[in-house]
Amino acid sequence: MELTPMWYLALSAMVFSIGAVGVLIRRNPLIMFMCVELMLNAVNLTFVGLAWGRNDIDGMVAVFFVLVVAAAEVVVGLAIVVAIMRRRDLATADDISVLRG
Repeated sequence: MELTPMWYLALSAMVFSIGAVGVLIRRNPLIMFMCVELMLNAVNLTFVGLAWGRNDIDGMVAVFFVLVVAAAEVVVGLAIVVAIMRRRDLATADDISVLRG
């Protein structure tokens, strides 16, 4: 069985779906944050699979920029999650109003 770009796209769709369901169902900010990261990695897998299928490097370059944005998101997102978790032990996504001075 030959590995084609369609396998990468199918795996990426499954991973993205798992992340989207996690964001929609879970209320814990840390779990939601991890699910958003899962969705970003699914997009990266799509870019890599398509670039590999076309023998082109443009998808790999796009992955580099998505990873840079994801790293910035991790810094800001984790700072917000830690600030919420310090105020309340059992914080939910609705507790973002706690951060107002």
